[in-house]
Amino acid sequence: MSEKTENPSNSMDLLKWLVVFALLAGVITANYVYGELSVLYRAIGAVAGVAIAGFIATTTVKGDAFLTFAKDSRMEVRKVVWPSRQELNQTTLIVLAATVIAALLLWGLDGILVWVVGLITGIGA
Repeated sequence: MSEKTENPSNSMDLLKWLVVFALLAGVITANYVYGELSVLYRAIGAVAGVAIAGFIATTTVKGDAFLTFAKDSRMEVRKVVWPSRQELNQTTLIVLAATVIAALLLWGLDGILVWVVGLITGIGA
């Protein structure tokens, strides 16, 4: 039998997430309430509020996991071998040509099917 035990970090994380959402809601509300203030001041306040909320969010278990994921993702992107400009242009042209050919084939098939259905039903010229 497994018992659910209350992990102290889970309740603290819940409190932190509530603070984060309260801060974000406060930023939105403050931006609305202080609409007559300069956009510069509202933007500075919004950036500060979001930054504080982001810092608090990164101190949670999920926030730490997200930061680890983001760092690992950045490391993987650095390993990617990106195509040269010439390879990119050639691949783009191949895709465009294949798309045009497929569109022409489907257009022709549609025309044939419309003609056949018109012959069968007697509708059309």
